[in-house]
Amino acid sequence: MTHQRQAILSGSVFEERIGYARAVVDGDWVHVSGTTGFDYSDMTISDDVVEQAEQCLRNIGDALEKAGCSFADVVRVRYLLPEREDFEPCWPVLRECFGEVRPAATMLVCGLADPRMKIEIEVYARRGSGTGALSLID
Repeated sequence: MTHQRQAILSGSVFEERIGYARAVVDGDWVHVSGTTGFDYSDMTISDDVVEQAEQCLRNIGDALEKAGCSFADVVRVRYLLPEREDFEPCWPVLRECFGEVRPAATMLVCGLADPRMKIEIEVYARRGSGTGALSLID
């Protein structure tokens, strides 16, 4: 059995300069690259970490839509931040997006490629996985 592989581009200059795709669809799996808070239409970025998180999610949402899925299909999320203290202010925005989905998640403190970047978010989704009811196991 062969899987069809598709690269999804966002128009970010980083994709061209570095040589990667915003997302890769491999069969039912969608792998979204680490995505920062740049507005790719004009390559601007806010100084505010919460605004960056909101833009990250807009960028990821666009990639997921192009891949034929949505945030409901996300099974794994990874948050990368240079400053640990910046994570908690983002929680309400992240909960708004993932609170019902409940993907597996990890937060890492690390340096990012550009000092203006305060958060980077990476997700993995499985197309069609978000259509059923979510079961919570205690």
